[in-house]
Amino acid sequence: MDKDKIQRFIARQKVAFICSVDEEGYPNVKAMLRPRKSEGLGSFYFSTNTSSMRVKQYQNEPKACIYFYHKGLIKYEGVMLKGRMEVLTDQKTKEMIWRKGDTLFYKGGVTDPDYCVLRFSAESGRYYCDLRTESFRIE
Repeated sequence: MDKDKIQRFIARQKVAFICSVDEEGYPNVKAMLRPRKSEGLGSFYFSTNTSSMRVKQYQNEPKACIYFYHKGLIKYEGVMLKGRMEVLTDQKTKEMIWRKGDTLFYKGGVTDPDYCVLRFSAESGRYYCDLRTESFRIE
């Protein structure tokens, strides 16, 4: 398994699908812009609203997965990572992934109480390409 290749693939994607578990135990999926920051295949950081339904779900049940894919004319490639999602509200983390244009979504700026960070920590994954699937562990 070429984890560097998977990392490069993820870095090229513009959209990520994040999955949470609702109060009734059902999976929920949401498309998000690509992670603001990643640390190898182990950690991914997303910005979101503290008041969102997803934040409440992750606070109740941190089990999560994220999925990246690309569909070409002939080739389909996808990566699913399973792990845990944390909701971070500390100022240092918020500043780490803040971008100038974020005031469009968070009127109070980087200190807006409705702005928080989701940090996904991966434990394992599955990679699909060319009709083959391969599982791997994050170490």
